[in-house]
Amino acid sequence: MLASAGVIACLLDPLPIAAAASDPDASGHATQAGTSDEPKLRICAAGSELPFSSKDRTGFENKIAAAVAKAMGRESVFVFSDKPAIYLVRDWLNKQKCDVVVGLDSGDQRVLTTKPYYRAGYVFVTRKDKNINLESWEDPQIKSLGHIVVEFGSPSEVMLKEVGRYTDNMAYLYSLVGFRSPRNQYTQIPPQKIISEVESGNADLAAVFVPDVARYVKTNAALKMTPVKDDAGRDGERVPQQYDQSMGVRLGDDGLLAALDTALAKAAPEIADILREEGIPVIPGTK
Repeated sequence: MLASAGVIACLLDPLPIAAAASDPDASGHATQAGTSDEPKLRICAAGSELPFSSKDRTGFENKIAAAVAKAMGRESVFVFSDKPAIYLVRDWLNKQKCDVVVGLDSGDQRVLTTKPYYRAGYVFVTRKDKNINLESWEDPQIKSLGHIVVEFGSPSEVMLKEVGRYTDNMAYLYSLVGFRSPRNQYTQIPPQKIISEVESGNADLAAVFVPDVARYVKTNAALKMTPVKDDAGRDGERVPQQYDQSMGVRLGDDGLLAALDTALAKAAPEIADILREEGIPVIPGTK
């Protein structure tokens, strides 16, 4: 999920809840991995939010969750929402429809977060044939580029404003979502759309959280990803470009938190394989 998305979630108005988790074949139903009598791990998941999660379980977070459940000796049960993943804590975890959310920023104050299981950062995505060599928001060449694609509500949007490129990109960005406003509702440019804009040449640059787009850049020989240096700042304050990723459980659910931490350590080799297959460059160490 988009790094820092938890902050956005807290600002949004309540939305209608999808169909109850016990309703068969309804959005939000508990989808079991099997029919065994082993204990279950109920995983909160978005039903249609690739590359992270989907009902066919091809999202890389679905695979990580299943690996952790296996390490716990539990059956993985996905409780799918028809709302974006940004609402999983508020409308699903906190309402006890499920018990764990995958892919939250470590330290998210809405939940208890596990020890980080990987660290990733923002990247600049460009066409190789344009020979754009950017590593930092401090690079002056960013002022001379054409369209720049960023995710709404992200550190990249903050930095686009900081370097004076937001105003001349605003209409372009809004056009990518049909001119819907992201204020007071969740509106986001789909990851595949971001990549297609760079591939087609409509944008010179995308600045995006690498888990969002690694799958699509990996299979596109025309594009390259360059890690953004963690040196960005605004008004004298750092704007982090790297984030530890954790799983989250309800406040007070210390027992499940401890069990997940143990399972994450046990499943670490399999998680590393999943991230490698996804094409996500992992940053060594956590902070």
